[in-house]
Amino acid sequence: MFPTHRPRRLRNHPQLRRMVQENAVTTSDLVYPLFAVPGEGIAHEVKSMPGVYQLSVDKIVQEAKEVYELGIPAIILFGIPEDKDNEATGAWHDCGIVQKATTAVKTAVPDLVVIVDTCLCEYTSHGHCGYLETGDLSGRVLNDPTLELLKKTAVAQAKAGADIIAPSGMMDGFVQAIRQGLDAADYTDMPILSYAAKYASAYYGPFRDAAESAPQFGDRRTYQMDPANGTEALKEIELDIAEGADMLMVKPALAYMDIIWRVKQATNLPVAAYNVSGEYSMVKAAALNGWIDEQKVVMETMLGFKRSGADLILTYHAKDIARWIQA
Repeated sequence: MFPTHRPRRLRNHPQLRRMVQENAVTTSDLVYPLFAVPGEGIAHEVKSMPGVYQLSVDKIVQEAKEVYELGIPAIILFGIPEDKDNEATGAWHDCGIVQKATTAVKTAVPDLVVIVDTCLCEYTSHGHCGYLETGDLSGRVLNDPTLELLKKTAVAQAKAGADIIAPSGMMDGFVQAIRQGLDAADYTDMPILSYAAKYASAYYGPFRDAAESAPQFGDRRTYQMDPANGTEALKEIELDIAEGADMLMVKPALAYMDIIWRVKQATNLPVAAYNVSGEYSMVKAAALNGWIDEQKVVMETMLGFKRSGADLILTYHAKDIARWIQA
């Protein structure tokens, strides 16, 4: 073979390397997460996520305008309500914080795609993603009663102007229940981005600071997936597709690129990778200490997600990535 075949021949010039590059990250790949809180003029930095803020609706609108001007096509909204209760009222009430933020953003930046996280953990007083069995301190959520709350939440979010519903609670049958609720409310064209393979991960820690959604007892292992399992993810996506999912998500992303690849190979639907809070914060901490080149590490990671098959990447790095691409 050698010296006839010399792969280095195609690496000799920057432009040549660019010409034969197999994958590329563009701003069209990106979705930027935002956290909405009640009040006005609020921009509270999340201590464990440098550069990420809890924002009041007026600040969310400002951020949405900046995101759109950077060429990022979409945001995903999470909400922190003023009050929490066992019924997750803030999730499905017409005046819920995500509903207010959605309407404000769509009024100010109508061409920006607004994805809404459709879950209950930020809104329940116990921090779990649905109804709990009475007196159960293990965190076991009652599946079917929770589906009714998710239906109400999705319809309220659609009424507020959301472009995509993204259920993340990993309840059995949640895609079907939400699809039925949306269709019954005449939102048949509303797409569902299902958190189809969401793992019970230690990488979520900083997010729970940002969303103020840590469970008050127990954990979420009775409904989120075991990190040891891969084939189970294919079962989950098969069920969600059958129930009407339009797009699929794998969360987290960095330690689950094999799952992204397997999901992409198993379906012809768009696949999203969520570059979660812990992944973001580790990079930020190392960069702030001068241990790594932040831009190079982030862009290499994004290329890894694309190479593994991701069509969309939800990432807190999105604005920086857009600026780096433009530069």
